[in-house]
Amino acid sequence: MTTTPPARHDVPTEQTWDIGALYATPQAWEVEAAALAADIPLLGQFAGTLGQSPEALASYLTAYEALRMRLSRLMSYASMSASVDGKDTQAAARRDQAASLGSVFAASTAFARPELLLLDEVQVRPWLARPDLADFAVMIERVWRERPHVRSAEVEELLGLVQAPFASERGIHPALVNMDLDFGRVGGIQIGQGNIDRLTADPDREVRREAWEAYADAHLAAQHTMAAALSTHVRQNVFMARARRYPDALTAALTPDHIPTSVFHTLIDTYLANIQIWHRYWDVRRRWLGLSELREYDVKAPLVSAPEMSYPEAVDAIVDGIAPLGDAYQAQTRAGLTTERWVDWASNAGKRQGAYSNGGARVKPYIFMSFQGGLGSMSTLAHEIGHSMHSWLSQQKQASSVPRYTLFAAEVASNFNQAMVRHHLFAHNTDPDFEVALIEEAVSNFHRYFFIMPTLARFELEIHRRIEAGESLSAPALNTLMADLLQDGYGEGVKVDRERSGVTWGEFSTHLYSNFYAYQYATGISAAHQLRAGFGADPDAARTTYLHFLSEGGRLDPLDALKAAGVDLTTSQPVEETFKVLAGYVDRLEELLAQRDTAAQTT
Repeated sequence: MTTTPPARHDVPTEQTWDIGALYATPQAWEVEAAALAADIPLLGQFAGTLGQSPEALASYLTAYEALRMRLSRLMSYASMSASVDGKDTQAAARRDQAASLGSVFAASTAFARPELLLLDEVQVRPWLARPDLADFAVMIERVWRERPHVRSAEVEELLGLVQAPFASERGIHPALVNMDLDFGRVGGIQIGQGNIDRLTADPDREVRREAWEAYADAHLAAQHTMAAALSTHVRQNVFMARARRYPDALTAALTPDHIPTSVFHTLIDTYLANIQIWHRYWDVRRRWLGLSELREYDVKAPLVSAPEMSYPEAVDAIVDGIAPLGDAYQAQTRAGLTTERWVDWASNAGKRQGAYSNGGARVKPYIFMSFQGGLGSMSTLAHEIGHSMHSWLSQQKQASSVPRYTLFAAEVASNFNQAMVRHHLFAHNTDPDFEVALIEEAVSNFHRYFFIMPTLARFELEIHRRIEAGESLSAPALNTLMADLLQDGYGEGVKVDRERSGVTWGEFSTHLYSNFYAYQYATGISAAHQLRAGFGADPDAARTTYLHFLSEGGRLDPLDALKAAGVDLTTSQPVEETFKVLAGYVDRLEELLAQRDTAAQTT
């Protein structure tokens, strides 16, 4: 392990994504940005024409879609460039410029929704069967569905204009934690966003402790700034919910995807009803590590010497694991991960934390991550290529004007890939140490999606409720709330450092700034495991159903699409069944612990 990550310009090309497929050079991006700045305002000339004739409606929607796709490509390049090097000020400027163009686009098209709502549905619905309007039908139907929440053209224009200044607050937190915070060093190694997960999973408990504490302390040093940014974000959510006449921010976030708030509450209730499974796991982990008490910096401590895995080996494992999805799915996955350079997997100075998949404006579905080796990085790669293949398959079948799949559906595809690969590895490896390492990887994933994310969802709900009730959000109040919620999940099995645990909310730059996003990881992993279980009964039918789900993109509402695939998230069953999967891992770990202890007594 090197003490200092390389500069971005020193990273081997094969470890980076092919961003040149979007624009050959930054200068080409600048030319397109200038062209868009001139072209976007021209959309305003369609105001007042949408109901005149089907030809007029088609003309506007075609022009709108063409510019929207150009803007999407521009924004993808800008955000991706800024992600890989937060110290690149020119990339940051392009990101801000793209956001401003997004605001202009929103303002220039603000007239359309009110006009679409005024259309006579009886008259217009037959128009939607025309070839030049058929691909816009889903979008128009969903606009009509939101009739109670769309305001006048003047108000819509104003709401469009505030998008850029509102979005600027979402850049404060990542800029602070990715560029300005100094996390210190441990063992001569500079702590950064790219290696903190590895350091807090180090076999040496002192290394784990120092890294975990230093990372938390750096966030605590900036807690008041972060609290101000988060408070501003929540207030903006509440403002937008009220401006659009929703009863609360949660309803405003879920309604556009036709998701009742009962889905959110059912998840939280089911999580709390099964929280004792987590309490069991902490006890098994403590006993395996031989500790008198488990601390938070021990929750990722390796139980065995984890197998190393290079990037090519990870690709092989993923491709083998998804074999039940067919040769074509396998081949495209391998190509995307290798020769087509969908992935930026380098670890370099200035690279932001986390991992994501970007749809790439229908050019390539790109993946951002820092590959650290081992099963954890392999699993992250499997997760993100699940997103990317979802994008790839839906783009092959659906026109760009058909709504993209929602975030709610997105987390199904990513977690499904992980579940498939994990199932394959369990089936083909009988070595006890490897099995323990694989259980660790699985439970680590569950810890993030079935422990941290429901906890963040509870946190997010409460802070919105407080703002809606006219209260304020101070850093001490946020820290106390976070510590209380984490204590629920840890129970008596983990001794909590309330101050440092309390600032966990500040360690998530993206999730709390994507309105009520965190809970969708938990619903996604639940649907994914139920879908994977279907491959045991009838693999051919399960493959056909699943690939159809991916290919449909956002044509159906996410709950309806999942019901068609055999998963009903309006009930607690998928979440309950996935907790049984987690319980099975804990049971097996207990068995392996007993076997280890018995073997130790006989030697």
